[in-house]
Amino acid sequence: MRMSNTIAGAVAFILGGVAGALALFVSQMPVAEKAAAPPERPVWTEVNWPFPMDPWGRGKAFRCSKANCGTEVKLYLRAKIGFCNCATGVADDEELERLSDFHFAGKQLSAIGDGRAIAVAWMKGRSRAYAVAGADAPGRSALSVAFNDRCDAIVATAVLGHDRPVMIEPSVLAFLNGSTVLRWAEITIGL
Repeated sequence: MRMSNTIAGAVAFILGGVAGALALFVSQMPVAEKAAAPPERPVWTEVNWPFPMDPWGRGKAFRCSKANCGTEVKLYLRAKIGFCNCATGVADDEELERLSDFHFAGKQLSAIGDGRAIAVAWMKGRSRAYAVAGADAPGRSALSVAFNDRCDAIVATAVLGHDRPVMIEPSVLAFLNGSTVLRWAEITIGL
């Protein structure tokens, strides 16, 4: 009887330890997955252009707060007049990288997979996600998007506070397809 009580006590102790460890593990799991879900209604606010003047001039800057986008997103837009490949547009990752404003996102970027074809209104282009590293990085990941009308390109750089840029891509593309950006693009590239 004593032996069976000892075994039962040991089994109960082990099961209790496993249950406690499991409860501790579950409680320590990050809640970031919920915060990283694509936002239902992102709110984009125009902010001042934060960069010094360069050969491409000033662009447009927008911000979507963590409360509205699940993480803070900074979006920078610029037109690059006459700089796109007139024959093929932004048809491959090489052209996207040539057009991209990577310096807005940080110095140490690495592509997360291949880019993909996108459309912004009547314009075609590409989008590609990047991981951002470095102590001075303004975010943890970035999304580079470029699309063109003939030889003129619009380049968008989204800098994100989390490491899942693919989660925010639909919201960025929806904003780029919205009236605010399309009116600016039409005026800027002279349509």
